[in-house]
Amino acid sequence: MAQTPKPIERSALLVIDVQDSFKAGPRWERRSSPKFEENVDRLVQSYRAAGLPVIFVLHTDPDAEFAIDSPHFKLMDFLVRRDDEPLLVKNTRNAFTSTNLQELLREKGVERLVITGIQTEQCCETTTRLAADLGYDVDFVTEATLTFPIADPDTGEELSTDEILRRTEFVLRRRFARIATVDALTAELARAAVPCIA
Repeated sequence: MAQTPKPIERSALLVIDVQDSFKAGPRWERRSSPKFEENVDRLVQSYRAAGLPVIFVLHTDPDAEFAIDSPHFKLMDFLVRRDDEPLLVKNTRNAFTSTNLQELLREKGVERLVITGIQTEQCCETTTRLAADLGYDVDFVTEATLTFPIADPDTGEELSTDEILRRTEFVLRRRFARIATVDALTAELARAAVPCIA
């Protein structure tokens, strides 16, 4: 993982699986990241202000609330996608394998990805790992991801959301991604949006 990031001007924001499907069950009450919506929205608005790509992804699978014809299969209400912002539908844990994401990134000249979305240790982490293997520079914004406690069905032991977030940062940091903050990225984007004066 490069220590010096590629310029933010060559980046895109991925908003992964921020969809109502996750609100359909009781686990939503045990979610992590109480400022998740605020943090994702700040990044979306900062990317738009800088004129850089924002790409939305939705996940579908056999679970009823994730079916394409489900009323829950839509972006959460706090996100309003613009017509020029792609919306990809995936059926794999990573956002590349079952979509044309890589082709889209090549067309836009993207070399750096900022990862946000649901779930931290599943689709967000899996997308990050694959992106790094494909040669992208990756910023993983833990505070703009969200997850839920995980129970072991055999023992009943449970990992808390804090444990999951910490573990994800440990395994990604300096191997697959930089662990980034919303404040640092929005400051970098603000500088990118200011035209140079000779």
